Amino acid sequence: MDNPGMPAIRRGMTYDSDILIVGGGLNGPALALALAQSGLSVTVIDALTIKARKNAAFDGRAYALALASVRLLSAIGIWERVTGNAQPMLEIKVSDGRAGEGAAPFFLHFDHAEIEEGPMGHMLEDRFLRAAFLDAMKEHKAITHLSGTEVVAQEVTPQGVTLTLASGKTLSGRLLIGSDGRRSGTAERAGISRTGWSYGQTALVAAIEHELPHNGIAHQFFMPPGPLAILPLPGNVSSIVWSETDETAAQFAALSDADFMEVLRPRFGDFLGAIKLQGKRFTYPLNLTVANSFIADRLALIGDAAHGMHPIAGQGLNAGLRDVGALAEVTTHAVRRGEDLGAPDVLARYQQWRRFDTTTLAITTDLTNRLFSNDNPILRAARDIGMGALNAMPGLRRSFIREAAGLTGDLPELMR
Repeated sequence: MDNPGMPAIRRGMTYDSDILIVGGGLNGPALALALAQSGLSVTVIDALTIKARKNAAFDGRAYALALASVRLLSAIGIWERVTGNAQPMLEIKVSDGRAGEGAAPFFLHFDHAEIEEGPMGHMLEDRFLRAAFLDAMKEHKAITHLSGTEVVAQEVTPQGVTLTLASGKTLSGRLLIGSDGRRSGTAERAGISRTGWSYGQTALVAAIEHELPHNGIAHQFFMPPGPLAILPLPGNVSSIVWSETDETAAQFAALSDADFMEVLRPRFGDFLGAIKLQGKRFTYPLNLTVANSFIADRLALIGDAAHGMHPIAGQGLNAGLRDVGALAEVTTHAVRRGEDLGAPDVLARYQQWRRFDTTTLAITTDLTNRLFSNDNPILRAARDIGMGALNAMPGLRRSFIREAAGLTGDLPELMR
């Protein structure tokens, strides 16, 4: 255990912490830091050990952090710890095509120079972000971090919530946060059901070293089986997220590294010169899953526990960090007004703020994947003409750039 937190005493009751967060990935620690800055005590319970979380090896995961997400990370003291490992995204190019044929003549081109705020976002590997969160939590006296332990039961009363850990230890708090992924045990124990489906697609993920510089340009290449994203990392390295049908992905994943590169090259193209694999390859099955409610009695869900979507627009972590910003704002404002931070009307404000936005985003990514992941000639012609027309409209294109930067909609204070 790191940094035993301060007991919270409210209305004659003593709690181990004001807020209990189940899940120690990224969104949980981000929320813990945001709440701790406001004077609340927080306990983070993580099923993984610190050693597993701090594994410095590249595991295929890298995030396209929108500008708004970078602002939040800066506000909670994380960005200064990772900025040296981040790669600015200066342009995004979106095109349609087939393997070996190159891109269609119509495409979308987003350039950060069209907005005033700076780069649309940054690419950052998961391993650097994880380590930064662990170090920051360890340094904060208001945060208790319990690692390598699982929650086996939760009980809610009008006054608070009690968790039982696998060790038999119990913890009490005023509010419970589920940040424990798409198969959230926190949501399941609260009786929250989910809506979703599998895409029949698997993402093949790897780091690719290339001969020529990427110049901070991200590429999204739509092919009939699924999209191929080529995302810039520091140096002459890019992360690929290559979606294929489950069957084809399983075949490609079973290939040797040399044979894998042979099937990747015609899809990747030669615009970055010679390419070679850097490190290991990984696979992640793709599905859509949205919790039917983001709240329950003295409980709120954030991140993948609330919504997991297709990585086609790279919005998974960005949507989670919006949850973090919104819930931190709702909670801290409630405390300042003397309200019970776990009260139904307080939690309803969070749900009202985030549920419509995330459901809309999930539907949009789902429809985009269905529109582009096919070889229907009529749909192909329509989407190519649509992209060409959009690219020719500066005002509309600029609005898409601001959307990609996370600067639209009702932004939490931490993202402004």
